[in-house]
Amino acid sequence: MAPAEPRAAETAASPPTHRVVQVIELLSRRPGDHLSLAAIVRATGMSRATAHAVLTQLTADDWTLRDENGNYSLGLALITVARRAESAFPLRRMALEPMRKLAVQHGIPVFLAEREADTILITEVVGTPSVPWIRQGRRLSLAPPVCREFIAWAPEPDRDAWIAAADPTHRPRLTAVLDAIRTRGYAVERLADDSAPMLEALTALRHSPVTDPLRNRLNAMITDLITIDYLPDELTDHNAVVSVSAPLFTATRVTASLVACPDTNLTAAQLESLAADTIAAAAAVTRTI
Repeated sequence: MAPAEPRAAETAASPPTHRVVQVIELLSRRPGDHLSLAAIVRATGMSRATAHAVLTQLTADDWTLRDENGNYSLGLALITVARRAESAFPLRRMALEPMRKLAVQHGIPVFLAEREADTILITEVVGTPSVPWIRQGRRLSLAPPVCREFIAWAPEPDRDAWIAAADPTHRPRLTAVLDAIRTRGYAVERLADDSAPMLEALTALRHSPVTDPLRNRLNAMITDLITIDYLPDELTDHNAVVSVSAPLFTATRVTASLVACPDTNLTAAQLESLAADTIAAAAAVTRTI
């Protein structure tokens, strides 16, 4: 089967640079392996001559190592660069230990989401989430109805603008939910994970050039798929909880969130216990920044 990478290389602004990135990404995904030139060629779609030239230069610069069998792995110089780069992202480093403790305490995956302008980037993941969209490097739009913990503490004009961008049928509930999140200190995602891909596809279609009747139909379908968060009087002994998110503050602004992912049914008491521990973990990270 022909790999997809060569097509990306053809459209890259700098194909030679893209090839270097391909090799480094491949080796970083398999840190315990020493890959042969043939394996690298198969995985990247490069010609043998091109892959050999890239690896020869990387090895000369000590970004890759070539063992006695002619196989390749990451080199010490690259590891040094990675450690230096890590210092530019202290939040991720500081968050890992509280995330691990929370994950072990409840036996569930935990991830860190950071705000970058109008998007949210998943930057660290501890454990293996059951839903495929939760992965390191996944970027989400800071748009309603998701990422509510980033908006609940925002200035009123920002909150109003965010709510105004929502489907009109969701706006009253979003207003009530944001107030509840700010009061209790956490957000809950209750959407069934098997509906998430459909919701994402419908949302993308809604924002594409479509006729008003079709957009109205899409809005109705989205409304049928989603129930936004839990309000205090809605909790029972059987609450479907995909995730619980607690904010991390820089001054008074929410710049990141810590997200615990039980993806199961919880009683009200279990949800409140998980939420309290998630808030405590987020506060521990905030204190170290």
